[in-house]
Amino acid sequence: MRGALALPSLLLLPLFLVLSSLSISSAASGKQEQVYIVYLGGHAGAKAEEAILEDHHALLLSVKSSEEEARASLLYSYKHTLNGFAAMLSPEEATELAERSEVVSAFRSEGRWAPHTTRSWQFLGFEEGLKGPDGSDWLPSLDKSSGDVIVGVLDSGIWPESRSFSDEGLGPVPARWKGVCQGGESFSSSSCNRKIIGARYYLKAYEAHYNGLNTTYAFRSPRDHDGHGTHTASTVAGRTVPGVSALGGFAAGSASGGAPLARLAVYKVCWPIPDNPNPNIENTCFEADMLAAMDDAVGDGVDVMSISIGSTGAPLPFAQDGIAVGALHAARRGVVVSCSGGNSGPKPATVSNLAPWMLTVAASSIDRAFDSPIKLGNGVEIMGQTVTSYHLPGNKPYPMVYAADAVVPGTPSNVTNQCLPNSLSADKVRGKIVVCLRGSGLRVEKGLEVKRAGGAAILLGNPPASGSEVPVDAHVLPGTAISAADAKTILAYINSSSSPTAVLDPSRTVVDVRPSPVMAQFSSRGPNVLEPNILKPDITAPGLNILAAWSEVSSPTKLGGDHRVVRYNIMSGTSMSCPHVSAAAVLLKAAHPDWSAAAIRSAIMTTATTSNAEGGPLKNGDGTVAGPMDYGAGHIRPNHALDPGLVYDASYEDYLLFACASGTGGSQSQLDPSAAPCPARPPPPYQLNHPSVAVHGLNGTVTVRRTVTNVGSGGGAARYAVAVDEPAGVSVKVSPRRLRFARAGERKVFTIRIEARGGGVERGRFVAGSYAWSDSVHVVRSPIVVMVA
Repeated sequence: MRGALALPSLLLLPLFLVLSSLSISSAASGKQEQVYIVYLGGHAGAKAEEAILEDHHALLLSVKSSEEEARASLLYSYKHTLNGFAAMLSPEEATELAERSEVVSAFRSEGRWAPHTTRSWQFLGFEEGLKGPDGSDWLPSLDKSSGDVIVGVLDSGIWPESRSFSDEGLGPVPARWKGVCQGGESFSSSSCNRKIIGARYYLKAYEAHYNGLNTTYAFRSPRDHDGHGTHTASTVAGRTVPGVSALGGFAAGSASGGAPLARLAVYKVCWPIPDNPNPNIENTCFEADMLAAMDDAVGDGVDVMSISIGSTGAPLPFAQDGIAVGALHAARRGVVVSCSGGNSGPKPATVSNLAPWMLTVAASSIDRAFDSPIKLGNGVEIMGQTVTSYHLPGNKPYPMVYAADAVVPGTPSNVTNQCLPNSLSADKVRGKIVVCLRGSGLRVEKGLEVKRAGGAAILLGNPPASGSEVPVDAHVLPGTAISAADAKTILAYINSSSSPTAVLDPSRTVVDVRPSPVMAQFSSRGPNVLEPNILKPDITAPGLNILAAWSEVSSPTKLGGDHRVVRYNIMSGTSMSCPHVSAAAVLLKAAHPDWSAAAIRSAIMTTATTSNAEGGPLKNGDGTVAGPMDYGAGHIRPNHALDPGLVYDASYEDYLLFACASGTGGSQSQLDPSAAPCPARPPPPYQLNHPSVAVHGLNGTVTVRRTVTNVGSGGGAARYAVAVDEPAGVSVKVSPRRLRFARAGERKVFTIRIEARGGGVERGRFVAGSYAWSDSVHVVRSPIVVMVA
């Protein structure tokens, strides 16, 4: 989960950062040095690791005054898939290296990166009409072949003692595994098992920036002090654990990851931000550390990488984007990389992790709620949402006050209703229910401020942009969250009454909530600002109010004053939706071990649904109908993805060719200087053989070319016909309209002619449609988004 500091009011967004690198003085050279990544492209595979390391030392020696200084400056040597290194360099040294012909780019490693279930998998199974062995609705894990699949999780570490990571009944570790179990503080080789088969931690760039690690609130080891990494790891591959719940007994049931038999490899790359009042509320992840982890993960033998991390600020060209570079070389080795899309919605053009060779995941809801009835003094009843275990005593009315009417003098006028730290007057809120609004500041900190001032409870109202989507929290005092419309109703009552009161009834877990799923308002939206001819996000999955395992040294709110201990916790964000898609990729890898990363991404995207469980269109949290800029191809259906019928495949060379034409993504030589040079007139970016179609700046007519491969479960002959849903004001003609396959693995090419109808579409705005191939068994659907120039 990730986003800008403007959104930390969502503790569904657990971790955020907007920081620039600090200069660090080198005692040896007297120069102002920082961590730089020097990217050299890919490895041809001919050199041994020792020879690669020596090449890196030689490059450093060309800008350093001695061999000793060159070797001391090196932090990481990337040697498994991508070729490059991270080192302490002055800006002048980095510039000198960047000018060398063998260097693709040299860019600063910054801390602008940050980490962006009992019911969610059951809900996905229910959507697909599946039944488990006990008759319950469930998404069945694939047979024991999924135990041979290894998923690498880049995050804040893991709490290995959790029951979600038991290795009971698992066979030997796959023989191809080459990783290690790196020991450290409160973590030893015995912390790994046949479930957690490897664990590493990376903090050289972090420590270079912050001059060390404060171990009072972080473990110098793979152990998770935060909770975020444990949560994501258990969501993707946690074992089935009966009888678990969040604090207070909410969401009780059996917890399971989507691929409970898969093996876990943990790569701890995210660390607390020092000098914050609550350091673990906001974690940061440095590119140099992440790139080292991604390089090691591929070398260790992972099949899938789950990365609930992304950047803040304007996106960088792909050749200077650490996750994009690492994901490109992982995809070259067949590793699927699934990334969170960010939590800066519903504002458009906020999605991150934008490269077409990765899966970018949006967030949506499941069919569970935590109803918390509110009875106003005028007789009106409102339904809030909470997982707070505290209750107001006496089941009686309590006086209410609006935060804006109870602030201390000097509180800025634009945040008087926000319940920010030290803003409330104890004389005005003592013993009362305080109505606060979301916006600036963390949601749980607002409750902490109400408690500090002596308030009895908190009602936390949504801003208009969040609509009826209500993320829940385990507040430190009685309290509940309410929709934007209900917040308006309550404020109107307070303004009309001389002595407003309310009764807060205990909350309860409710399932089979309709409609569901609904797109989360916090989920970052398209279009893709780096390359608008590639649709992002790619897919959506459950990310609102997800229960999963937690670190036992991190409280449910992660606030310093909260000393409660939990084994499972409810969180929200694209950090939670990302591992759902990672788990689907694990199941696909188990079923189809010979498929490329692109084929797996295609299967997940083309089998997604744009309908909710009732058959209506997917909607946003504010009630509007959602579209591809919200959910990409649609809501994930893992079981359907196992047999997609047709797939859109793409190679490493295809991605390099794409980069040649992508105006902001860099040229082919910027991604891999050892590859063939870019053609004089490369095909436009929308010609990449991608499962979705996006055309930005349509002027007249374009013809898009696509290739599909027959992978249907029948294994032989197949006939497909196409159906088109044209975007408003745009003509879409597919040719040919029928495809005949004689055998499995056969490929067919077709074209899509896209033309703007005269005056039929608003210019400068994307319009959406789709096309779908069907053989009466499979439906292979692709979204189309077009902006007319």
